[in-house]
Amino acid sequence: MTSTFTPGAVLITGGASGLGAAVVDLVLERGGTPLVIDKTQPRGGVAYARADLADTDAVGAAVNELAEQVGGRVDGVFTAAGIDSCGTLRDVPAKEWEQVVMVNLLGTAAVIRSAMPYLVAGQSRIVTCASTLGIRAVSDATAYCASKFGVVGFSRALAAELAGEIGVTLLIPGGMHTAFFDGRDEQYKPPPDAKLNQPADVAATVLFALSQPVGCEIRELVVCASTESSWP
Repeated sequence: MTSTFTPGAVLITGGASGLGAAVVDLVLERGGTPLVIDKTQPRGGVAYARADLADTDAVGAAVNELAEQVGGRVDGVFTAAGIDSCGTLRDVPAKEWEQVVMVNLLGTAAVIRSAMPYLVAGQSRIVTCASTLGIRAVSDATAYCASKFGVVGFSRALAAELAGEIGVTLLIPGGMHTAFFDGRDEQYKPPPDAKLNQPADVAATVLFALSQPVGCEIRELVVCASTESSWP
């Protein structure tokens, strides 16, 4: 990331916590304008619109509202928001299972689709957020794996579709020290000695992807702790 890079207006889902909040902080630090879509209001008084990513109409309205606040130009999109519902396919209630796929996969697509009219050809960039469980399947995570495998496929197809027009980077992060694991049964939490990444370190890779010069594409980034058990 060059010292002169300013990210401009960056639309960030899930910007109230975790990796999304870390990207918000870094965008601000670099002189940019974060535009946050979340169900919870972010700290710091940044531009914010409330929306459930499973609600396509609400997503469209939120993107329009935020884009209009910055004059109708969005320089970057980062889709950090994600949820999970751990358990076997027979045990996770159907509606909960479907909600995971709707938020993680369909919500990602809805945000990017809604942002397209505000992206500038040859200048704006998109960074999607999958997971190491989008390239490796594990038990008791069928909803999460299905959604994140979907994000991987969606992102690769989108990159091909927008080649030469809008940059697309697929971020595949491993586990991080966030609230993502809170509220789970103990068997689904990382062990006390697990080596996880700090969100701020992963956020730096998002800004690195957004900072690339015209014509240079970082197609995919796998960012995980050196002892990450879900990669490779």
